[in-house]
Amino acid sequence: MTENKQDNIKVVVFDLNGTFYNKSSKEEFFKFISKKKPHKLAYYFQMVYYKALLKMNQIRMTEFKENFFNYLDNIPPEQVEKYAREFWKKEFSGEFNKEIKAKLDRYRQEGVQVICATGALEVYVKPLFELYPIDAFFGTKTRYNGETYIVEGKACKDEEKIKRLDTHFKGKPYQIVEAFSDAKEDILDHAEKAWLVKDSGRLVNYEK
Repeated sequence: MTENKQDNIKVVVFDLNGTFYNKSSKEEFFKFISKKKPHKLAYYFQMVYYKALLKMNQIRMTEFKENFFNYLDNIPPEQVEKYAREFWKKEFSGEFNKEIKAKLDRYRQEGVQVICATGALEVYVKPLFELYPIDAFFGTKTRYNGETYIVEGKACKDEEKIKRLDTHFKGKPYQIVEAFSDAKEDILDHAEKAWLVKDSGRLVNYEK
């Protein structure tokens, strides 16, 4: 991102889980899938195990993503998207942060580009932005090998979000005028104005 702000593309960037969406989509989508396919509940203890490994820094985020989402095994992308479309229709907009949504709506009206950058898998996040259209979204990319989902590249976290923005704008200068996240991360340091979202959904100024 260039420091010269003249003629920069203005962008607002937001995280999804615990930020725009009040809950954790990876947890809630698991519950939703388990209602559709009760045998998927067997993956619960495996998910707890991989969360513990991540917390102890025994595995990297990309490896965590691949294993945590094993509950999607043998569900092809078109079926995952179909389930996700139903899931997000149920959740939107009652479970979304109203203050952030109001800010995003205003930016959209003003012509500022609105972009979501999330660590969630793109395969199940994509249908959300059919309900709430934005300029672009970046998530963790995967490919389905006929049985399971393999993460392509790195999980969309921290510095990877900046790299995805740089790639998206293909060298064109851009300016992050505002950013939202529930945790300290690189994207907040690159924004002119940044907010941390607390558990209550309250927005707190991020101190760089």
